[in-house]
Amino acid sequence: MTEGTERSSGLADRLARLEARVDELEAVAKTPANRTGELDPEVFWALRGLRERVTDPGAVLFTGTATLPTGEEYEWQQGQGVNELLADDWSEAGAALTALAHPVRLLLLREILHGSRTTAELSEHERLGTTGQLYHHLRQLVSAGWLRTTARGQYAVPGERVVPLLTVLAATRR
Repeated sequence: MTEGTERSSGLADRLARLEARVDELEAVAKTPANRTGELDPEVFWALRGLRERVTDPGAVLFTGTATLPTGEEYEWQQGQGVNELLADDWSEAGAALTALAHPVRLLLLREILHGSRTTAELSEHERLGTTGQLYHHLRQLVSAGWLRTTARGQYAVPGERVVPLLTVLAATRR
């Protein structure tokens, strides 16, 4: 395959993924409420359940079930009242969010969730930089709670952080 063909194939793949995402967004945009103004129970079943369980001013809930490429399975649900969230000192979330704000750290988390668990395996990835840089990013993620050390030179995303991590990533999509 020539370089020009590779580029056009990559562009076609990107365009197809973009079109699929636009189709998804348009489908969601068309279904939030039926003619009576009620939320469509087929689309908003989780929201309806939350509304039945909380009072004003409301709550935020995230939940998920995930089977990783490694075969590990995680299920998680977490909810928080709106009053509590609005009253919190949001600056305390800075370290956890900062740890996720670096592309290399996100790549590390992705690789670890896909099964690369040792520093030797991770250091083979060309985009993860030098060994010193790798350890720097691993320390940042461990310090923020997104990773834990399972053995010397081995890392894992803690089970209670898998669904929250995937939720943060899902929240960044538009």
